[in-house]
Amino acid sequence: MRARRAVPIELALRRDQGIWLLSAAVLTLLPHLQNLPYWAIAFCATLLLWRAQRLQQGKEAPPRWLLPPLVLLIALAIRLDFGQFLGRTPGIVFLAALLCLKLLETRNMRDIRAVAFLCFFLQFGLFFSDQSIPAAASALLALLVTLGGQIALSDPASRARERLRLGVTLVAQGTPFMVILFLLFPRPLVPLWGVPDSAASLSGLSDSMSPGTISEMILSDELAFTVQFDGPRPPPIDRYWRGPVLSRFDGRAWRMAERFPEERPAYIPSGRHFSYRIMIEPHHQQWLLALDYPAGPVEGVRYSHDFQALSRHPVENRVQVQFDSFPDTPVGKGVPPRPLDRALPARGNPRARQLAAELKAETPQETVDRILAWISRGRFVYTLQPPLLDEDSIDFFLFDSRKGFCEHFAGAFVFLARAAGVPARVVTGYQGGRINLVNKEISVRQSDAHAWTEVWYAERGWVRVDPTVLVAPDRIERGLASIMETGPLFMNSEYLWMRDRWEAVSTYWNRLVVTYDGRRQRNLLESFGLDFSPGVAMGAISLASALLMAALYFWARMRRDTRDALDRVWARFSERLAPLGLARERAEGPLDYARRLALARPAQAAALTSICTRFANLRYRPPSSPAEVSELMRAINTLELEKKAPDRP
Repeated sequence: MRARRAVPIELALRRDQGIWLLSAAVLTLLPHLQNLPYWAIAFCATLLLWRAQRLQQGKEAPPRWLLPPLVLLIALAIRLDFGQFLGRTPGIVFLAALLCLKLLETRNMRDIRAVAFLCFFLQFGLFFSDQSIPAAASALLALLVTLGGQIALSDPASRARERLRLGVTLVAQGTPFMVILFLLFPRPLVPLWGVPDSAASLSGLSDSMSPGTISEMILSDELAFTVQFDGPRPPPIDRYWRGPVLSRFDGRAWRMAERFPEERPAYIPSGRHFSYRIMIEPHHQQWLLALDYPAGPVEGVRYSHDFQALSRHPVENRVQVQFDSFPDTPVGKGVPPRPLDRALPARGNPRARQLAAELKAETPQETVDRILAWISRGRFVYTLQPPLLDEDSIDFFLFDSRKGFCEHFAGAFVFLARAAGVPARVVTGYQGGRINLVNKEISVRQSDAHAWTEVWYAERGWVRVDPTVLVAPDRIERGLASIMETGPLFMNSEYLWMRDRWEAVSTYWNRLVVTYDGRRQRNLLESFGLDFSPGVAMGAISLASALLMAALYFWARMRRDTRDALDRVWARFSERLAPLGLARERAEGPLDYARRLALARPAQAAALTSICTRFANLRYRPPSSPAEVSELMRAINTLELEKKAPDRP
């Protein structure tokens, strides 16, 4: 005979229970709004408002046939908007829509648990795109409200404060286990939130440069990276953070050449030494930012032929790297440059070519000096809003507008140098950075983006040349704000005062939590004399968890034993009556409890009233003797309770 399938029991949510579930869903979805498309926000908001209206009116869930078309509609919208179902943002959009749909159709306990689990998934999914302190705080708040909603369903008589307090207790009890898993659970090479996402885009350096590329970044307050030095800091004039090196020129834009990274740099470090830890914000490219010239090898870092530090994988999340840089190291000495570092388009910019021929000298050093002297005398203007350039962009900038930003000066200088027979190339990255007055670390922002050049001398190798210094020297020494008459909001002193304090806290959080990776995990285990391996890590997790559970067990035993014998007897009395629906309320005194029991069980009123009265006398008079407590316990244990209350006449 086939067993009958269990049917979930339909239930009607009380208004306060529904409010808890609805609040949990809203708090869970709010942090995701910045990543959701407008149509998804409108869809979820409509469903949540609809559910709130039906809850207010006490109506049941809408008919089930309405849900499949809505699911198909949201799936079609995701496919049309993102072109795929895989990825962080499409997955989060789909889960958000499912949460709102499930909340709308809630009819039984299974549906309520599904709503809670969807909330948990979305709270975890928030960290796919944001691991900041506000994200963690918002996820924690949503978690507490979700737990409070589950407590409201299991204990309808509890109050809001009690539900939140119990939720905090549950989270606190789980926190030690979470810390153990965070520190010891084997970490993959690529984090879970490294899943490709076609919708993700961040501002930052590019692998190409054309007029306006860097000047557009200058007005951005986004953080590019922070640097913590172990010892003295280099002066501002030496704070050139090397990024993409551009060698190809097509007459309009400069682009990167093909890279062949190696495990070790192609130079021997020497001279001055700066040791520092740099924490780079995600930019979806492989380049790292480092001072000239980092020593190697460094785990996870490779080095290109043009002395650029590269990550093995695109920087999809914050990454922290320890570098040792030697800025006085000779690089490229005795190694002839590639033909690409001399090449120019066959046509275009005839006036610049003629000028280069006139400035060409007997040696490359003299040629470079003549080009720089010509730029210095040219009355050029350093501006964030240069005029649009025509087809011969180098000619127009050098002879007509004479107004430009760092990319204009760098590109024009390299063109003149190559036209005069001197190998040269453009280097992009960041220059300077501001010292945080709270934690003394250097914060480098997108507004510090810069472009400079390198020229090659046979006897010296590659040498940095920054033509911007000739036009705006304060830009290098004191930063961009020093040469702007009216800067953006993020450059005024009041804003900087607040930002320093917040970024100091955020940087500590990022270094301690966000950038905790497999390398730091291995160092932690090795500091305890353990060889790093998944088996050792799992063994450490098991041992730490067992010790923690033992500690919690003994703590619970000690906590339970803090109640005196009389309290334990009184709790036993309430436990015996609980199956009959007569458990004592938390704020109910013994005499009030006796009156309620007498009304509910008139046949046993005398015995029940006697027990309550005896407890009150023992509790509120001078200390009771062990014999009196034992006698009260015997009375409770021998109390005969009817399984069903007698019918009242």
